[in-house]
Amino acid sequence: MDRVGNRPESTECKILRAVRDLGHGAVVTPGHLVDVGARQAVDTALSRLVAAGKMRRVARGLYDIPRQSRHIGPLWPSVESVVKAVAERDGVRVQPTGAYAANRLGLSTQVPMRIVFLTDGPEREVRLDKLTITFRHTTPRNMATAGRLSGLVIQALRWLGRKNVGADVVRTLRASLDAKARAQLAADVRHAPAWIADVMRAVAAAEAP
Repeated sequence: MDRVGNRPESTECKILRAVRDLGHGAVVTPGHLVDVGARQAVDTALSRLVAAGKMRRVARGLYDIPRQSRHIGPLWPSVESVVKAVAERDGVRVQPTGAYAANRLGLSTQVPMRIVFLTDGPEREVRLDKLTITFRHTTPRNMATAGRLSGLVIQALRWLGRKNVGADVVRTLRASLDAKARAQLAADVRHAPAWIADVMRAVAAAEAP
């Protein structure tokens, strides 16, 4: 049994330690805390920690340790941390889409306030202040490259549209992708629409056009 001095360590302390061990900005669900204690004890401890301001209920079933900025006040967890927690909780795969995917690849400066992830799991929404994360159920074909860089590229190019993808986009992608990543694109062209497959081949080629 874990102890603090001569006393057993409380469930609240165990939870805080477990969340901190996951790293800065981690988001957790009760399912991440199965080693801490029984579900009812964990739920009760989380409620107490939230009431005490030591943890924050980010959304239904999602918690983090609140952080503050001297200049802008409370800091929300990153989109990646929230999505990772949801995917692990639900046991599903997720795939970024749209302007968010393009932004992550340096193909757009747009920072959307509604971010859509494709998933093979249930549809749901998570609100983070003014930001909304939507999980949209899709077909197995659209999830074939989920979790891989090629999936991100396919979705980013789909959002940009064929008319807006030229040599400059190819050069930007080549500059940000190493040889291993470009090889992955070449291997995954079969999962992309024809015009996107052509762009992926150009990025993977020895020289950009």
